[in-house]
Amino acid sequence: MSVLLWIVAASFIGGVMSIVCAALFALNARPHWISSLISYAIGALLGAVFLDILPEAIQLSDNVARISGTVLGGILLFFTLEKLLLWRHCHHDHCEAHEPHAPHAPHEHGRTGLMIMVGDTFHNFVDGVIIAAAFLTDIHLGIVTALAIIAHEIPQEVGDFMILLHSGYRKSVALLMNLVSSLATLIGGVLAYYALQSMQHLVPTLLALAASSMIYVAVADLIPGLHKHTHLRATIEQVVMIALGIGSIFGINQLVGV
Repeated sequence: MSVLLWIVAASFIGGVMSIVCAALFALNARPHWISSLISYAIGALLGAVFLDILPEAIQLSDNVARISGTVLGGILLFFTLEKLLLWRHCHHDHCEAHEPHAPHAPHEHGRTGLMIMVGDTFHNFVDGVIIAAAFLTDIHLGIVTALAIIAHEIPQEVGDFMILLHSGYRKSVALLMNLVSSLATLIGGVLAYYALQSMQHLVPTLLALAASSMIYVAVADLIPGLHKHTHLRATIEQVVMIALGIGSIFGINQLVGV
């Protein structure tokens, strides 16, 4: 299968899979399930970054300091985007978009749905670019990266789906809006594939940015929510699920021979 077909398949199937799983979770949500899923996603993201993406970016680059500087700059970039209401699509001080396990307070109908779509579409487009850069580097790296992205998309989409329902949207409309938004992953992947054909020198930089985005999502977006559950049992479960997320990436590496 060609690299382009891998990108299209990973972007499309991953997007649809994350939306469908998120809808099933949202309609049958239990706080325990969501917390475990988020913990697993954290492990998968950090495992993909430190076991695959960063090592590959360093190997492809002749300047390790440039790669580490790009990661640092990327973290600042995503922090800025979040402040501009594009990353977590929040419009007030208390953000609910990535707290799918928390109770939802009433908020403005329509405006929240619009911000969800703006934020999701942008985020999904970036995910597509990340997937394309990974597959252009190595098929195995692309598979691992796509799986890590799917793992963190599911809990995010659960929160988005629940906010849309709470905003007054019907289940079918909320599902359709999320599916349309997920197409941005496919668009980003295909555009990046053709753009990077003549700009292979940008691949290490894009991999470094991919690493910074995953680190930021895991550390700034997902981990703070886990701190709300302070009981020893909850903490042990979180640590175990994070370890399982990392272990799954390691296992995939062994399976595909990375």
